[in-house]
Amino acid sequence: MDLSIIVPVYNVENYILASIESIYRQGLDEERFEVLVIDDGTKDRSIEVIADLVSQHRNISIIHQQNQGLSVVRNNGIQMAKGTYIFMPDSDDILIDNSLAPLLEQALESHADIVTANYIVMNDEQISQHQGVEQAAFQAEEKTGTQMYLEDYTPYHSYVWRMLFRREFITEHHITFYPGIRYQDVPFIQECYLKAQKCVKTNLLLNIYRMGHESATRYFSTEKGKDLCISISETWKLTRWEGHAPETLRRLQNNIYVSFLFLISLIAYSIPCAKDRWPLLDFLKEKAPDIAFHNTWRQRLSTFLFWKMPHTYIDANYSIRQLLKRIKRFRH
Repeated sequence: MDLSIIVPVYNVENYILASIESIYRQGLDEERFEVLVIDDGTKDRSIEVIADLVSQHRNISIIHQQNQGLSVVRNNGIQMAKGTYIFMPDSDDILIDNSLAPLLEQALESHADIVTANYIVMNDEQISQHQGVEQAAFQAEEKTGTQMYLEDYTPYHSYVWRMLFRREFITEHHITFYPGIRYQDVPFIQECYLKAQKCVKTNLLLNIYRMGHESATRYFSTEKGKDLCISISETWKLTRWEGHAPETLRRLQNNIYVSFLFLISLIAYSIPCAKDRWPLLDFLKEKAPDIAFHNTWRQRLSTFLFWKMPHTYIDANYSIRQLLKRIKRFRH
């Protein structure tokens, strides 16, 4: 079997049918792929909504489990998968018609560890009105994992749903998603790139990312803050590997610093009570006791404030954010 598609399901009854239907508009013979729909203890009618569709296809299976989160869904799916390659779309997004077949053919031909594609962003209204996507002439470029990491990776676009992963590459290197947290793609993808021997970057548009469900700043909470701290600490563990080339280690540290600043920004923007902000920095220190950034003067200053004056550091960021909000309101 060429491909295993792992679809997580949790409270997506308004979107899951369109998502699954798009999988069957990819120009792939059903004998070549399997669809593993993993019900993560959904509390709505998601499984009922797709029941008729499931009955129409022999290559789709529904697996039920107690709610354990997206990371465990993906880890379990990888263990059950039989395909040469693994694809892990989100259950509220849509695949662009006939986009997966050329990506899979490129993967099989190159035997790459990772094959990447691009995506477009739409809201619900745009998705309901869109009439298809025009693809550019297909282009593919082979790179090492290190090259991809240095030239193409950014923490802001750490999405596993825009990639195919060779299953044996994932299992032989024991790469897993950290269970029970959001932001789990960030350490997973970086570990994959740093261990990959061959990658292929394509210009193919694969996904329509559904925008508008949840704003990271609007819905950020202490719980999500802890998840981001764990994501940062798990990524920081990668810096402890031996054998990193200086350029790779520097880029890895810089990428983690981007995630660190994102955490500081979200805390300062979204958590008004100082007593709720302070424990998050203490939690990050607990999870990553050796974390420090030294590549630029700004990184060195951030590291000093984080370790020596953490409460002052986060409270000052909060005050600046509040001032910027007032200035914005005044201008409008």
